[in-house]
Amino acid sequence: MTREEKSQVIEALTTQLTEGNIIYLADISGLNALDTSNLRRACFKANVKLAVVKNTLLEKAMEKSDKDFGDLPGILKGNTSLMFSETGNAPAKVIKEFRKKSDKPVLKGAYVEEAIYVGDDQLDMLVSIKSKEELIGDIISLLQSPAKNVISALQSGGNKLSGILKTLSEK
Repeated sequence: MTREEKSQVIEALTTQLTEGNIIYLADISGLNALDTSNLRRACFKANVKLAVVKNTLLEKAMEKSDKDFGDLPGILKGNTSLMFSETGNAPAKVIKEFRKKSDKPVLKGAYVEEAIYVGDDQLDMLVSIKSKEELIGDIISLLQSPAKNVISALQSGGNKLSGILKTLSEK
């Protein structure tokens, strides 16, 4: 790779890192061609972009980016694959599902909405992170439940009241 090609890759990575709020770093070394292809398919279905990058280029892109990646540049050893997503838990779910058949990919770290997770032991926590849409749905259901209770109480009370009035009028 020439110096110019490297600088172009660094610029592209910097742009992706700056624009994305959900970035996972994983190790997929040791997967054969079929498993790698299956992982890429699973990522595509989950709307996750998977890219294999050189650690030094990724580290330089992280330095150029305006985000604070904390300890993530320190874990860039060995093979590294980047996973970009719009949903915070989508890459974690892909990794967890894929590891039912294989011991790879191994999660190295993640950057999710300014929070940094380092290590494979964080995978279960990342899977349980709710997406923005799920959180909004939870909040709406919590806000609706008291209103639904009031409406149902008024409706049932209204039926009782009309029944009493009807009985009194018939007498």
